[in-house]
Amino acid sequence: MADRYTTNRLNSGLSWADVTPKEVFLNRRQWLAGSGAMALAATLPRQAQARIEAAKSRYSTDEAPNSFEDITSYNNFYEFGFDKTDPATHAGGLTISPWTVEIDGLVEKPGSYDLADLVKGMPIEERIYRFRCVEAWSMVIPWIGFELAALLNRVGVQPGAKYVAFTSLARAEEMPGVARGLLDWPYREGLRLDEAMHPLTILATGLYGEEMPRQNGAPIRLVVPWKYGFKSAKSLVRITLTDSQPPTTWNMMQPNEYGFYANVNPEVSHPRWSQASERRIGGLFAKRVDTIKFNGYGDQVASLYAGQDLAKDY
Repeated sequence: MADRYTTNRLNSGLSWADVTPKEVFLNRRQWLAGSGAMALAATLPRQAQARIEAAKSRYSTDEAPNSFEDITSYNNFYEFGFDKTDPATHAGGLTISPWTVEIDGLVEKPGSYDLADLVKGMPIEERIYRFRCVEAWSMVIPWIGFELAALLNRVGVQPGAKYVAFTSLARAEEMPGVARGLLDWPYREGLRLDEAMHPLTILATGLYGEEMPRQNGAPIRLVVPWKYGFKSAKSLVRITLTDSQPPTTWNMMQPNEYGFYANVNPEVSHPRWSQASERRIGGLFAKRVDTIKFNGYGDQVASLYAGQDLAKDY
């Protein structure tokens, strides 16, 4: 049900959330964090520590999140196939441990970072964000993660850096979409540096208080809530700081349909459909609602594009 946490069906056993209403679960987590639970957390697996330490962010929307079932059973992850159910069907065998992320380019501390070292010490938060797909459907998702800016500051951004490029995993033996050559793999995305450093931009390692499901981009993915969903690259294996705009998968394939910026904009239609409204996924029937410019985050991010023509820089 939408008002209860639902267990990750890829994992066996029950979580706290399976037997506890969401409100009680969150209160319990906050109480633990404030009552000396850090000593206990040190003895727990890394994912369990994240569940205890995560705090709800002031950047969260107060809209009700979609159910865990909605979020994990209806999504795009073309490395596993083009159908919305393909990720949930085929991602279960994806190996996510060990996992390293290469950070290179114009940084002071380049290297191949183990995920545990990359996440260590980061301020973990729950970010309940609106999510808008370019295909004109939407959800509300309670991510768990930390600001990308915190990581970039840790590795040190060199003065010449203007963009951040992201590369996703492409493992043909575990990803049937990669094996079939559905796109030009690996999947690549990019942000301007000021977009990457904005506090709304996060690296997510979980959702609904659980570790990130494989079908949603485990073990770590990008989330940029004011942009169409394809900008939020999944299963990241490389982050590169560069002085020039990086090539991105959909922009390279169909530049007349998918721009580099991809800001949610109801005033600019996709060549094949309107972006003025969206289908809010959930329950038996998806309701249609008006799309809000920048996905409702305009107060925070519109200033990034002052002086730009967003019909041209789509």
